[in-house]
Amino acid sequence: MTENEISKIIVDCAFRIHKRFGPGLLESVYEKLMIHELTKMGLNIRNQVGVPIKYDDKIIDLGFRVDIIVENKVIIELKSVKEIAPVHKKQLLTYLKLSELKLGLLINFNVNLIKDGITRIVNNL
Repeated sequence: MTENEISKIIVDCAFRIHKRFGPGLLESVYEKLMIHELTKMGLNIRNQVGVPIKYDDKIIDLGFRVDIIVENKVIIELKSVKEIAPVHKKQLLTYLKLSELKLGLLINFNVNLIKDGITRIVNNL
């Protein structure tokens, strides 16, 4: 399955969740709901994945934590905030670079229309 095929499933799951619950829940709740939906679709999910930082010849294990990685190909970074800040996009791009993955979806559930809360970030895709 390609990154684009996976991202379509992710977006569909986000739409279903947002249609049922709307904005206003905590990020951690949306994370559990996304994991449930994606698992129902038969996808391989890892959540709260530590991403180490390689610096010179050292590996620093206390790097970042990625919300969800789907099929070891797509990162999902979830938010439930008033608005996405530029740092959120940069954060996801950094996760992509460090993990050497090519596609990430930044999903903010705290919007009236979920399509307005989804941002696609690519790293050499």
